[in-house]
Amino acid sequence: MSAFLKPFLQRWRLCALVASLAMLAIAHAFETFGGLAPCTLCLRAREVYWVAAGLALAGMLITRMRGGEKFRWAFDGALGLVFAAGVALAVYHAGAEWKFWPGPTSCSGGGAGAVSAGQMADLLQGAKIRPPACDKAAWVFLGLSMAGWNALVSLGLTVLSFMALADERRPTR
Repeated sequence: MSAFLKPFLQRWRLCALVASLAMLAIAHAFETFGGLAPCTLCLRAREVYWVAAGLALAGMLITRMRGGEKFRWAFDGALGLVFAAGVALAVYHAGAEWKFWPGPTSCSGGGAGAVSAGQMADLLQGAKIRPPACDKAAWVFLGLSMAGWNALVSLGLTVLSFMALADERRPTR
């Protein structure tokens, strides 16, 4: 293992918490400042980061308790599995955007944009607004949509989680 990664892996639960909160903040910024409403799969991707953040925080607290240090490896492994689920979800979402496979039926076609005053009145009277479509990329950078970038970030976090797990399980000399 490189000397550069060692400090991050030794504090992996903190790093995973910071990374998860950063991804949630970035998603919120795209929504708030970029005006990009999240589709159903985007919201599911956020749930992965909320779970990871909660798990990382619990891991930080439990491993600081007497006898809790023996569970460090379990939290690293669990974070790896959560981030791996995030990879699967992001790849599914990106594949739906590229039309490799169909997205969920509840999330395809005709996305919602800005709501006019008339639409707001209709909404207040019980009309339904359709969320943005999961099969249309709302933002692309360097050929990858947000789902594609999320897949790469989640993959990196998965690899680092399992590297931290391997480091925890390595016998000390």
